[in-house]
Parts: sequence; structure tokens; C-alpha cells
Amino acid sequence: MTDIDPDQIGSKSQPLEWRNGDMPYSQAFGDHFYCQTDGRLECGHVFLAGNGLPERWAEKQSFRIGELGFGTGLNFAETWRQWKLQRSDGQHLHFMSFELYPMQRDEIFRALSHWPEIDAERDGLTSAWPDAPTGIVSLDLDPQTRLSVVCGAALDGVKAAEPRFDAWYLDGFAPSRNGDMWSEELMRLVCEKTVPGGSFATYAAAGFVRRNLVAAGFVVERRKGFAGKREMLCGAKGL
Repeated sequence: MTDIDPDQIGSKSQPLEWRNGDMPYSQAFGDHFYCQTDGRLECGHVFLAGNGLPERWAEKQSFRIGELGFGTGLNFAETWRQWKLQRSDGQHLHFMSFELYPMQRDEIFRALSHWPEIDAERDGLTSAWPDAPTGIVSLDLDPQTRLSVVCGAALDGVKAAEPRFDAWYLDGFAPSRNGDMWSEELMRLVCEKTVPGGSFATYAAAGFVRRNLVAAGFVVERRKGFAGKREMLCGAKGL
């Protein structure tokens, strides 16, 4: 079962441009899908460490991560890899991502082929990925891991989702190119759906993003960004 009414969700597709071999570039938003230095290492620095993972999920039998912007699935693949290394018997991870433009299977495979460290996760994800992703793509990828990708506008998807998120990866395209993904309304919904003490992390450090997160109810912390980026943001919802 998923936590969202599929009737509320739509989906679209977008043309991709491939740069430097396997680096996807969004023509719709005029931006790369991940850090050009190393997107996998960026995931570890920003989203995992920024949310205190894997240490925090070791304390819970069930852990729920929300993500704004599934993209290539890179953050999920790296998180799944780390989860498999760290989890205990009986623990369960539900990773729910909100994506306006879900990629096709071959596009995900090509993009993730850049990192041999996640070959197993790439193969597992793409072998289960539907030919025409729409509505809610819900995949039980192993007995302890569920992935749900909600296809459609993030605002609609997050609004329809049940609460109980333990952590968030805020990974839309750059705020200057995709302002809707960082709006005060969406950040408020993200905070409302988060458990007390739950967290967020993002590579973004724009002033209006920080202000929207604070207004939403998060305590926001600045940290050193990845690969020379001066700052990133992370924080938590009050108890």
C-alpha cells in the first residue's frame, strides 16, 4: 500500500541532453541533474550526513525518507547501498520521492552507469522500473526496502502524502531555475509531514530557501558545502 491517492497524481516527460558521456542535463530547467564533480559523493556529504544517516536509522525499526526530485535515482541508489550495509534484521526503509518528470528505464540505467559502486542498485532499480512510469511507482526492491516515486507536481504529491517522514532530501533543480520546488508553501508542507525531531538536508543555500525553511518551522543550520561549494543547509523540526 502507498500513502497517496493515485487519482491526485499526474506525470510528464522531458527531453534530456547528455553531456560528457553520461551526464544528463535538463533542457526544461537548464541545469544538470547532479553535481558535476561527483554526484554520488555529494549524496553522501549532503543528504546522508546532513540528515545524520546512517546513525539515525539504526535507532528505528522503520525509517521513512522523503525526497523532492527523484531525477536519475542516484540519491536513492546510494542510500539503498548504504542501507544494505548498515541495516539490522527486521528494519524497514521506505524511500518516497516526488518527481514531475520521471525518467525512462534506459535513461536511469545510462545515468547511473557512471558509478560502478552502485551497479547492483542500478540493476535492481532499473529491472523493476515500469515501461511507462505514471501515478505512483511503488517497488518492493528487497524485503526491507520499498521505493515509491510519486509522478507529478511536488506540491500536490506532498500535500496528499501521509505524515511520518523521518528525513528529507531537498534536491530540486537550482532555486534560481526551479523556484516552485523551494516555495514557502511547499516547505511548510514538508515540515508538517515530518515527525518531531525529523530532519532535512539540501545542497541549496539561497537566502530565500533558508527563510522559507525557517518560516515553515525548521531549525536551520549552515554547513560547509560539497566540492568547494561554500554552504549547504540542514536542520530539524522541533520536538
